[in-house]
Amino acid sequence: MHYKLYIDSVFLLQTASNICLLSLAGQILECTATHRRITAGAMAGALLSCIAIVLPFGTLGARSVVSAVPVSMCMLRLVYRIGRCRKLLYASFVLAGCGFFLGSIMIWILNCLRKLLNGTAGMFAALAAACAAYRILAGILISLKRRRDDCLRTVEIRLPESARRIRVRALVDTGNHLFEPVSGAPVNLVGSGLAAQLAPAFRPEKYRAVPFCSVGKDRGILEAYELPEIIIETRTQTIRREHVVVAVCNTGISEDSVYQMILHPRLLEN
Repeated sequence: MHYKLYIDSVFLLQTASNICLLSLAGQILECTATHRRITAGAMAGALLSCIAIVLPFGTLGARSVVSAVPVSMCMLRLVYRIGRCRKLLYASFVLAGCGFFLGSIMIWILNCLRKLLNGTAGMFAALAAACAAYRILAGILISLKRRRDDCLRTVEIRLPESARRIRVRALVDTGNHLFEPVSGAPVNLVGSGLAAQLAPAFRPEKYRAVPFCSVGKDRGILEAYELPEIIIETRTQTIRREHVVVAVCNTGISEDSVYQMILHPRLLEN
């Protein structure tokens, strides 16, 4: 069985698909680029894919598979200026994942269109399916991002001794049930990196010892201190809290994490 491919149609469809994939990957990777740069990168990727199709060796499927990762890396490098090889490889797998879901939804939409169009679905139907699939996936990503942002808060910590203000991202952990045993104040957790920045506010007379229990460890003691004031910013309000207890936790908050503090949910209550 032989198929006839029109290279101009392949280029157009590939460009449209690449625009959708690059936009979705940018949302996941939290990278930004102008529409012009995304379009230029998508066209460059489509051109490389067309060159891979017309190469005179191997089968069409083999050439498409072999060229997928290099083409993806080239597009991501051009559009989002990702330099490190490890991050570029990770971004290419993210792009491949977006392609898998985008293609699956496109196939489902095209099958529905074929039933309506008596078994035919042309190039414009494929473009419409790509746009619809992109809208569906973009909506899912926005919903997931909003849910994640609902758990994250921006926290400003004031250090009166040095007149500094440190802004960090904090995760609201509903599973945090730590309380300071003497005062009963809710305990928040900070990593070692943030603790080093807060060191000027850690006064010896404000030291607290907080016992805890966790999965994988029966019991332990956390070193905690009292901060004079923190300001919690949400999408709807700004909450000011004084005499806030924070404990230094060496595990659970990595340097590469999107948050640097685990916030006790009691601090958000009125």
